[in-house]
Amino acid sequence: MFDFDALSQAMTSQTVLCIGDLMLDEFVYGEVSRISPEAPAPVIAVQRTESDVGGAGNVARNIASLGARCIFVGLIGADESGKMLQAELAKEGSIESLLVCDPGRPTTRKVRFVSEHFSTHMLRADWELASPASADIEQQLIDTILPLLPRADIVLLSDYAKGALTARLIRTVIDAARKLGKRVIVDPKSPNLSIYRGATLIKPNRREFAEASRSRADSDESIVDAAPELMQLADCEAILVTRSEHGMTLVTRAGEAIHLPAHPVKVRDGSGAGDTVAAAIAVALAAGAGWETAARMANAAAAVTVGKDGTAVVTLAELRRKILPHAFLAAEEKIIAAGGDLVSQLVDWRKQGLRIGFTNGCFDILHPGHVKVLTAARAACDRLIVGLNSDASTRRLKGNGRPVQNEQARAEVLAALEAVDVVALFEEDTPINLIAQIRPSVLVKGGDYSREQVVGHEIVEAHGGLVLLVDVLPGFSTTSLVKRARGGQS
Repeated sequence: MFDFDALSQAMTSQTVLCIGDLMLDEFVYGEVSRISPEAPAPVIAVQRTESDVGGAGNVARNIASLGARCIFVGLIGADESGKMLQAELAKEGSIESLLVCDPGRPTTRKVRFVSEHFSTHMLRADWELASPASADIEQQLIDTILPLLPRADIVLLSDYAKGALTARLIRTVIDAARKLGKRVIVDPKSPNLSIYRGATLIKPNRREFAEASRSRADSDESIVDAAPELMQLADCEAILVTRSEHGMTLVTRAGEAIHLPAHPVKVRDGSGAGDTVAAAIAVALAAGAGWETAARMANAAAAVTVGKDGTAVVTLAELRRKILPHAFLAAEEKIIAAGGDLVSQLVDWRKQGLRIGFTNGCFDILHPGHVKVLTAARAACDRLIVGLNSDASTRRLKGNGRPVQNEQARAEVLAALEAVDVVALFEEDTPINLIAQIRPSVLVKGGDYSREQVVGHEIVEAHGGLVLLVDVLPGFSTTSLVKRARGGQS
């Protein structure tokens, strides 16, 4: 439902101030084929190990991988793990890290033992001190953060309850950010959401939301019912509840509720998926996206990251492929001949909860006016079907000598556009039968039509769909282009 390229371009000029609990994530991968003779425990034959910047540091890395600049403030101990994290973050050109060292605590470190064959976590070992930072360290963090706020377009607090985000620090940062007109996104850990009071958006997972709201939070309805009280308690504008394989639910103070099913994907590792969601929604909001667009961006980013091993980041290229999956198909793979079967594709898209858009035309000579309508149509939906008049249909509508290009050529040119997911040819003079079959959520035409003139508007509006009219681009018309090419008047 958005122009991905325009939004991603805007994201590259944003700066996110990320503050939170930094940790070192280590993964030990190996094969498990026997039980220890010393105790009833599996033995892992280690094959490889990996180390990643985790916790709030992974949020920072995702912000940078999505094209934005990140200023990161975190807490480390005076140990080898702290030095390793400092060195790794220093390699990130788009991350400006300011780490406060607390000699009185270890750097948070998590080691996960993973069965390579089954991609299953067998055991996790933690080194941490989860108590709040001392008053002296807390003040060092606050003194580091406050001068950075004016440089940020948005602030993100990543709370893992490991001590960096004390109640006083959270309160000080949110109040200072609000005074400067900066929005604050919170990935919470405390079930008492009032400590994040004044944040713009709070992003708990389902378990955290259930604990905070004292509700089951096991359905769309139960989350929507419980959200208003929590938003009032936290004085926030929206709550985004991440629900693992059930997707996510966004509820706003204005009463809007958006349920996004998870993208179908083979899950390899869920580690850090919440970090990716927090980063994506913060960067998207900073770039000017609305609530639904930002949530859809974050939902797609989560689908990318859970398909990877370890604590992973998502690139703009990967996100683009997830959001525009058909842009990478060969043109002929997008074309459905007249009378062809759309049913399986429609069933699959509806199962994913995707918003289907439709527009149509002869598209005899593709010009900038067509491209504008198609781009606007794709920005209004998740998947765009373009109905294309067959040669016989075009001839009846436009007269002898048309079309200039045959239906296969016209279909291939349309299908080559990344905005287009499917080209469906039809033989009739109007696409009414196609529209009845598709039942699109959005029906798009050029602004030279009125709503009443748009074929199929009654069908679309009858099931709650939208008719969208796009302003035409002056000076472009297939008919005038054909006349000009044939030596007539333009």
